[in-house]
Amino acid sequence: MKIKKAVFPAAGFGTRFLPATKAIPKEMLPLVDKPLIQYGVEEAKSSGLSEIIIVTGMGKTAIEDHFDTSFELEKLLQERGKTELLRMIENVSGMVHFAYTRQKKPLGLGHAIGITRNLINNEPFAVFLGDDIIDSEVPVMRQMMEVHKRFGTTVLAVQKVPKSQAHLYGVIKGQKIGDGIYRVLDLVEKPQSNPPSNLAIIGRYILSPGIFNALEETKPGKGGEIQLTDALRILLRTQEIYALEFEGTRYDAGDKLGFLKANVSLALKRPELRAEFRKFLKDLKI
Repeated sequence: MKIKKAVFPAAGFGTRFLPATKAIPKEMLPLVDKPLIQYGVEEAKSSGLSEIIIVTGMGKTAIEDHFDTSFELEKLLQERGKTELLRMIENVSGMVHFAYTRQKKPLGLGHAIGITRNLINNEPFAVFLGDDIIDSEVPVMRQMMEVHKRFGTTVLAVQKVPKSQAHLYGVIKGQKIGDGIYRVLDLVEKPQSNPPSNLAIIGRYILSPGIFNALEETKPGKGGEIQLTDALRILLRTQEIYALEFEGTRYDAGDKLGFLKANVSLALKRPELRAEFRKFLKDLKI
C-alpha cells in the first residue's frame, strides 16, 4: 500500500532545553528561522506524504497555531505589499493536511504512536521524531520508502555510532543484504553493555499496522513508558523488519550541542546569510 500518513510525536516536555521550553514547545524552537518540527514536515511533504498526524500534549497549542491559517497576519502582509513573506506564511499553512490528537500522560514513544491507531486505518505509515534533523539530497523518508516498496514491511532508519554511545539509542542486530540495507535479526533498547552492533535507530520509521497489536502486548519499561523498540521486537516474531543506513548528515537537535551545530550548518547553507556568517565565525577569537 502507498504510504500517505506520517505521525509526529510532540507531547514531551523538552526538559533538556529548560527554561526556554517552560512556555514554548521544544518543537517550536527555531533552527535559523523555522521551528524544528517544520523541517520534518517539509521532509514528509517532499517524500510524497500528504497527511500529518501530530501527537500533542498540554501547552502545545503553538504547534497547531503555526500550521494554521493566520488571517490577521496574512491581511497585514498583503496590505503592506510584503508578498514574499505572505507567500511563505501561506505555504506553511497549506503544506499538507494536519490532524491532531492528545497524549494525556507522558507514557513514552510507543504509547504516543499507539493512540493514533484510529487515525491510521490499518495502513503502513511513517513516523518522524522532530529532534532528528537530517540534511540530505534525497529526503531520508523517500530513501526509506524505496526500501518499503521493495519489501512491503517495516523499515527503520539506522546510523553507525560509537559503541560507547550505543546506550543512548535503540540498537539493531542486522544481516546486511544490500547497499546500506539490513534485515533486522534483533533489537535492544538502550543496551547498557554489549550492544549487538553499532547501528543505532534514528528518528525515522515506516511501520506496518501490525505495530499496534505489538504495542498492546508491550509491557511498560523504565519510568512506566511503552518503548517502541520493545514493540518492534514483538513485531519481529511475526514479520520481517528491515533497516536502512541512510545517506545524509544527521543533527540531534534535542541536545543543546546538536542544536547549535544544526543552526550553524543550516545557516551556512543559506545564500543570504552564508558570506557574512562565515566571516563572523572566522573572526571569532577562540
